[in-house]
Amino acid sequence: MGRAYQVRASSMAATAAKRSALFMRASKEIYMAAKSGTADPDSNLALRAAVDKYRALNVTREVIERAIKKAAGGEVEAYNAGRYEAFGPGGCLLIVDTLTDNTNRAISEVRSAITKRNGKMGSVLFNFTEFGQLVFTGQSQSAVEEQLILGDVDVQQINAQSDQLEVLVNPTSFAQAKKVLESMGVANFIVAEITLIPNETMTLKGENLQLFKQLLDVLDEFQDVQNVYHNVEL
Repeated sequence: MGRAYQVRASSMAATAAKRSALFMRASKEIYMAAKSGTADPDSNLALRAAVDKYRALNVTREVIERAIKKAAGGEVEAYNAGRYEAFGPGGCLLIVDTLTDNTNRAISEVRSAITKRNGKMGSVLFNFTEFGQLVFTGQSQSAVEEQLILGDVDVQQINAQSDQLEVLVNPTSFAQAKKVLESMGVANFIVAEITLIPNETMTLKGENLQLFKQLLDVLDEFQDVQNVYHNVEL
């Protein structure tokens, strides 16, 4: 249905720094989700989505349960959310979301990583659209489309590639879409999150591509960085 299907790769962290950052990312996001409602994933949809997301990224049960217990036990952590927009190597577009207890550190690290690789801060958000994104296997496109419509889900696109389906919905319909798909027997989601998807993508070559990959690696090691969105085809 229009956009070529492409899911951002989510591989297991290859270095100790990346794995540590991933665990910190999971701990903060799960803690914040638990504090926003109840500490029960079955009744707190935001918490359930965060838990499912990080389980799919191979975050250990201990990290997940520790974050939930911290929230349930009344421990207070002061995290501030930030969003930074930038032009990266070769004029590509980047959005970096942070969740931190030190805003000055977060913006300093993000800005330094970008400017050292021929980038600069700038407004790019209008080039992206926010969607609820769900990727899974084991269902037919026609059946999924029918059930989502019957379930009053605001479906934006359904894209098929090989045996996988990608469903993009209005972010306000994300929880309902996930519920409908689970009722159809979808037990494991490859991706299930609210995300930013570029309206158009671009390719990089040579030095610009190498600098861009280096930038992604560096940002992936920062414990304050929660999400990185971009418009580069990899």
